[in-house]
Amino acid sequence: MFEYELHQIRSAELIREAQNHRLVREALRLRRNARNARKAAAGPPDTEGQSASHSNRPRRPRFARAA
Repeated sequence: MFEYELHQIRSAELIREAQNHRLVREALRLRRNARNARKAAAGPPDTEGQSASHSNRPRRPRFARAA
């Protein structure tokens, strides 16, 4: 009977942790959506004076050369 009670306690604890994790994920998702909405409402960024790249290649190679 003691093991069953320990199992019930652990189960309730895991359920509380999962609910807390879901709540944190939801809060982060809402913050990210609000931030993206603010950026979208602000309009396109001002790029005056900055040269645009003529290609989509990165400036440097992704990996260093092998010796």
